[in-house]
Amino acid sequence: MNKFDFIIIGGGSAGCVLADKLSACGQYQVCLLEAGPKDKHWSIHLPLGVIELMKSKNLNWQFNSAPESSQQNRQIFNPRGKTLGGSSSINAMLYTRGQKQDYDLWAQLGNKGWSYADVLPYFKATQHQERGEDDYHGVHGPLNVADSRSKPDIHNDFIQSAHEAGFPLSDDFNGENQEGIGYYQVTQKNGHRCSAAKAFLTPNLARRNLTVITNALVQKLIIEDKQVTGVCYKNKSQCHYLFANKEVILSAGAFNSPQILMLSGIGPAATLAEFDIDLVHELKGVGENLQDHVDILTVMRHQKTELLAYRPKAMWWFCKEAFKYLSQKTGMLTSVVAESGGFIKSHPSLSTPDLQLHFIPAAMDDHGRNTKMLFNYGIALHACLLRPKSRGRVSLYGKSPSLHPKIELKMLSHPDDMKTMVKAVKICRNILAQQPLCESNGQEIFPGHSCQSDQHIEQFLQEKANTIYHPVGTCKMGNDELAVVDSNLKVHGLKALRVVDASIMPTLISGNTNAPTIMIAAKIAEQILQEHTP
Repeated sequence: MNKFDFIIIGGGSAGCVLADKLSACGQYQVCLLEAGPKDKHWSIHLPLGVIELMKSKNLNWQFNSAPESSQQNRQIFNPRGKTLGGSSSINAMLYTRGQKQDYDLWAQLGNKGWSYADVLPYFKATQHQERGEDDYHGVHGPLNVADSRSKPDIHNDFIQSAHEAGFPLSDDFNGENQEGIGYYQVTQKNGHRCSAAKAFLTPNLARRNLTVITNALVQKLIIEDKQVTGVCYKNKSQCHYLFANKEVILSAGAFNSPQILMLSGIGPAATLAEFDIDLVHELKGVGENLQDHVDILTVMRHQKTELLAYRPKAMWWFCKEAFKYLSQKTGMLTSVVAESGGFIKSHPSLSTPDLQLHFIPAAMDDHGRNTKMLFNYGIALHACLLRPKSRGRVSLYGKSPSLHPKIELKMLSHPDDMKTMVKAVKICRNILAQQPLCESNGQEIFPGHSCQSDQHIEQFLQEKANTIYHPVGTCKMGNDELAVVDSNLKVHGLKALRVVDASIMPTLISGNTNAPTIMIAAKIAEQILQEHTP
């Protein structure tokens, strides 16, 4: 069978939701293509397996940026999920939505139907909030949202220290007001990861009208007279062709969706000409407008031993925590590593938070891949910039689909971003210097005692800043010259093609992007069904 009503490219957070919603009525044949394998590996389903997933070459694309001129020509690591569930199968499982103002801005930019009032019903409809239903939370959706089952005392120490530093407390970052410090809620169920695949796809695999093909690397879209009619993909070195009666939906993410468009001849004419790709349809904005949350770590040695470390007392504590998991499905094996954190203002005059914090009970460096750091008892505090002004782009290294996309983040290239991140480092240092954390703190590892002036902190940021894995914007929604899709996420100038993933966000939301991506897919799935169902 090579004909379907809908073909979805990408089995990540958006693709899994679309596969569920479009096949639920039983009226349409739906095919989901995923470049990676099935989501069977233990590290996906055991929450603390997120540490292993950072290093996995089979389940993680492990993209690296091109050398970044604003980052001393470093290549910045960009992990992305390469399995059913996509990045929701390898992420830290934090459930945040961003701020009301984020979505109202989308609407103000001319994207009708995307205000906070418009999108809130889809956030509620897709989640099952274990705390119960209220004005901001639903209980009938497939995505389970729970309180963390791992809350080591060190997280309470951080929350109290942040409060001592003058920041308010919060028990719900997705309610009326985002601001505050506290525990994140997580996409887990009974101590296991609740990925988009686990929530929306796995329960529905028996549907006769739903076909899921894994290890399928898309080569290009098939286009005839400005209409997308199908997809060419490769599996085990053999090319296959699928055709869509109604639509092809591109849900491959902020890096891969623009890459697939360009490989298909859709994008900036100059870029395609550089790689001898025939221009089928010019869209200048494909790959432009890349945004991500720039992030920095402040790391301290710490005298407490109930931490993630390769040290005898820590290992003994971890063994006891492992027993909790086996007997009660609680403890550190259910940890997302970053249980606590919050949303704060870099200056009291701001109307909404502009920084997000993630607290880590470990001496962390290089995305957790620097295991030598774990021979220290330590703690780390992430600070990321919620609404960066810097803009990057995604382009190509060549015309082969097996090549990684060329990613240019251009982090901290805007001077305002640098100024705010200097403030962020100072704020993190101040929090870590408060009671009770300071009672057990040792020497500062990063930035280090010698890094005190703004100039030295700027240099530190150029040497050590990274992303927090929330790329968006490369197929942005809108009507200006760089817009790729309209408010219904249809690609401008082409028929039967939509892009439905985080790449359509015109501006980056103020928080983790998994829940908003799921919301986007649920909203557009309803729109698709309305258009095609008599």
